Amino acid sequence: MSNNHPNRSPSSPARRPDAEQIREARLRANLTQESAADLVYSGRRTWQDWELGVANMHPGLWELFRIKTSQV
Repeated sequence: MSNNHPNRSPSSPARRPDAEQIREARLRANLTQESAADLVYSGRRTWQDWELGVANMHPGLWELFRIKTSQV
């Protein structure tokens, strides 16, 4: 995979959240993993993978989640 895309660069301003940030934001919003996943049009299993650090959440989905839960 090429690093020429701004969302793939480690120095990008649109940073991917880490697993702990994702979990803490969901808990602050008082949401289940399933309801949090629904907010960003994803599946529960994918959300679980993000919280476990198995997969990386796209910065755009992180921003959408934060906007929808008023955590911006």
